[in-house]
Amino acid sequence: MKNILVTGGLGYIGSHTVVELQNEGFKVTIIDNLSNTRISVLDKIAEITGIKPDFHQIDLRIKSDVKNFFETNTVDGIIHFAAFKAVGESMQKPLDYYENNVNTLVYLLQEMRDRKLDNFIFSSSCTVYGQADILPITENATVKKAASTYGNTKQIGEEIIQESCKSHHLNAIALRYFNPIGAHSSVKIGELPLGVPQNLIPFVTQTAAGIRKELAVFGNDYPTTDGTAIRDYVHVVDLAKAHIAALQRLINKNNKEAFEFFNVGTGTGTSVLQVIKAFEKASGKPLNYKIVDRREGDITAAYADTSIANKELKWKSENTLEEALESAWKWQQQQN
Repeated sequence: MKNILVTGGLGYIGSHTVVELQNEGFKVTIIDNLSNTRISVLDKIAEITGIKPDFHQIDLRIKSDVKNFFETNTVDGIIHFAAFKAVGESMQKPLDYYENNVNTLVYLLQEMRDRKLDNFIFSSSCTVYGQADILPITENATVKKAASTYGNTKQIGEEIIQESCKSHHLNAIALRYFNPIGAHSSVKIGELPLGVPQNLIPFVTQTAAGIRKELAVFGNDYPTTDGTAIRDYVHVVDLAKAHIAALQRLINKNNKEAFEFFNVGTGTGTSVLQVIKAFEKASGKPLNYKIVDRREGDITAAYADTSIANKELKWKSENTLEEALESAWKWQQQQN
């Protein structure tokens, strides 16, 4: 049984991926510093799968702790989620984002190099494209200067991995996510950020639940059909399954290059106001929202061309936007 290290494995995407890994028969070891999640997620994973993963509370920014982990644990692959991920916040705290998102990646790759480990999957982002000239966005799109510090950390991360693959015989895949939403069908795990949400859907569900007074819509003067920004919203369980497909590709040596990257989305763009209307329909709850100024670092529109991932990873999103929103609302009600 292959042991897969999942950093940030108690976070939103990480926890769903751990569930899918265990469902596929992998042994899982989690590293998480609990900066944006709760330890109770570990028990929820065990309730869903019947298996409690090994867990280590480690801050990957502490290089000596990273080294100590690898001296006492053997892994067959790494899926690296652990990172700060809020676009708006990254513009206010750029140095924190570079320290956390770049340094930790380097420390992991150094350990892989020194121990001749292989199979690395990187949690990347569609933000690496900046504002693309052509939509939907293909993997051949020009990687422009990032519009946010967060996006820049993902660009830098991909460059570091690519150079490591060339120099140290590492095989790696970067999955460029679009916008993950929704929750597991068990309603035992979902997106529950600590503090004020930085992403749209938890802010939507918390507003509907009365936790937030109103939802802020950042800008209605974008050159889109209704003036609000457009994104590609993919169900988190579909996204988790993309990691399994990528991992199997590496383990089975089916990768065509040492470093590969794939878009992971639905291929459909949806505006913020369209999301609000779809949520109101799915939940039966009216949403109190107001239009505010644009948020620094946001782009106009981004949605994926997923044809390469469909072909190479044999992966495709299966859940609709409405299904994802309905699961997110059920998850929120469970928290209440």
